[in-house]
Amino acid sequence: MLKLTGLTLAALTLSAAVHADVDLKLGSTERVTRLFAYPNNCNVICFRNWTLEQTVEHYLTQSVQRDGYGAAKVRVKTDNHQLYADISGVPKGYEKPLAALLDAGDLAYTGASKLNADGKWAYNWYLFLPLGMALENRKSVELLHFPPDYSLTQAQDYLRSATTDRWATLLTANGIPADQTPGYQTIIDIAPIAAPASAGKDLEGVYDYFKNYQTTMVNEVSLNAKGAALPMVAFGAPVRNWLKQQYGPTVNVLGLATISPKAGVKVPVLGSNHPSYIWYAANPDSYTGDDAQAKADAAGLKVMGQDLSAACWQAGMGSKPGSDPDVQLKSCTQTWQVTETEKTCELFYTSIRNLTPEQAVAQCATTPIKSQLKLLQAPAPAMAIPAPHL
Repeated sequence: MLKLTGLTLAALTLSAAVHADVDLKLGSTERVTRLFAYPNNCNVICFRNWTLEQTVEHYLTQSVQRDGYGAAKVRVKTDNHQLYADISGVPKGYEKPLAALLDAGDLAYTGASKLNADGKWAYNWYLFLPLGMALENRKSVELLHFPPDYSLTQAQDYLRSATTDRWATLLTANGIPADQTPGYQTIIDIAPIAAPASAGKDLEGVYDYFKNYQTTMVNEVSLNAKGAALPMVAFGAPVRNWLKQQYGPTVNVLGLATISPKAGVKVPVLGSNHPSYIWYAANPDSYTGDDAQAKADAAGLKVMGQDLSAACWQAGMGSKPGSDPDVQLKSCTQTWQVTETEKTCELFYTSIRNLTPEQAVAQCATTPIKSQLKLLQAPAPAMAIPAPHL
């Protein structure tokens, strides 16, 4: 009887921990307006005619759902020009990472204001923080360049873009259920600016304006709720170059390094292609000669093998904290670049060339492609037209 009572009390305690109510003062109307990019999509006529409170509720609801609290409720109210969030059905202390994100957002706003004062802000840029991410149940961190503008203006969802959608499918191919991929995609963009997808080169000179924001975000999100370091993937050359400048190590594609954002913390980092790079590497227009299509296929297959290996490492490290990064990487590259090359090939032709599964199987069985599958770890053909700064 005593054991039963103890179990009952434990269950009640757990229930109370999960189903708490937390309150957070978000700040003044002015502060919340700029940190939530309000209004997200108004040009005289609003695409979604939401109030400031509705906009904040929208992003906070995304966060609680991506943290796995499907029954949680978010309510935002204004009182005397101050906004307050009430979140029910989440653990006690859930508001702390949200408060930290908004404090980091103040640093981003300061950097953006200085950038504008120096005459370097573009008319079609928007300050956009990584709102709507999982705040508590994070599995890994993704370092990226900048969010595309349509993630803000159309989707109002930081995880809705060609980049993030493609990477989610690669995580799923590596065993992560589709509804759990957001927990692996906690994003830090080194330029917190929603801009046209072609703006990569224009953003090259802005990074130093956001140094305080960048390092604060890495410090905050590189540890999980229990204080353990999370695996990190650095996507694309601009991000990998920034990582070297900021933390020291050189990180090439499928190269491993360790960074120490603060004393006593060691974060494993894997270098990767940008998720969108494959569309340029696999484009026949990027090559010259009568064999441009063959070169594009060969390059695309190699990039697919690299990307699947990187997503495999991210999935493995995120789902099994404490795993050896080197052992995990060797296992992943062996899988996708050596033993399971047919699957790599089929995923390339279905997701990039838009073939049916049956057509992809047939294509991967042809002699020219089978010969390419033996060379997935070899250098890719050089592109005549370089890929943009992703």
